[in-house]
Amino acid sequence: MTTEMIASFDGVVLAVHRMGAGRPVVMLHGLFSDAQTNWVRFGHAAKLVEAGFEVVMPDLRAHGHSSKPHEPADYPEDVLVRDVQALVTSFGLGEFDLVGFSLGSRTAARAVISGLAPRRLVLSGMGLEGLAGWARRAHFFIDAIDRYDEIHMGDPAFFAKSFMKTQKVDRVAARLLLQSVGDTTPEQLAAITMPTLVLCGSEDRDNGSPHALAEALPDAQLAEIQGTHMSSVTESALGEQLVSFLQ
Repeated sequence: MTTEMIASFDGVVLAVHRMGAGRPVVMLHGLFSDAQTNWVRFGHAAKLVEAGFEVVMPDLRAHGHSSKPHEPADYPEDVLVRDVQALVTSFGLGEFDLVGFSLGSRTAARAVISGLAPRRLVLSGMGLEGLAGWARRAHFFIDAIDRYDEIHMGDPAFFAKSFMKTQKVDRVAARLLLQSVGDTTPEQLAAITMPTLVLCGSEDRDNGSPHALAEALPDAQLAEIQGTHMSSVTESALGEQLVSFLQ
């Protein structure tokens, strides 16, 4: 794996990790995570490389090895979408596939609605309500950041706090980022016309109904694997489903 640091549209530096050779697959990780945690650690990236793809895995702004600015001006609306557009331009990607998990799926869907045109799209860890009702979901995590030192075992936000601690999350940057993500209405989903896989854990409804999301998209199929929102990303079946769909 190689890592390159690129300047986004506004000069903020993003870390982009790459493996393999072949048709590029841009992979966007989830909130408080990074490329290593979601895509590399459990072998999903390796499966795609073995299948003949190149994986292009940014650490999203305020995550991983990417910059974590503390100025509100560095988090305009849909900043992650603009970062993905900048990445595609920076690497001169022509035909490519786009994969997201959770926050990465929100970003991927909004990037397509904004004009990005991947060959195929995968929205994992996502349901219809998670795209249209982001404000409620964001409030939960902002509250966890604001009450970080007060949260103890038994609090609904305890797991979120524990994950932030494990990932060494920059809470100032993360809070600013959470406020930059826009909602996606069901009507906007009509713009997502490429073949799409909605991929979700059988016990994962953190972001609403994956069945309703698949039904709302013009050309989508649904696949379920074992697990909850957090555990499904550790399942080897996730990488297997990615390879099967993208091939």
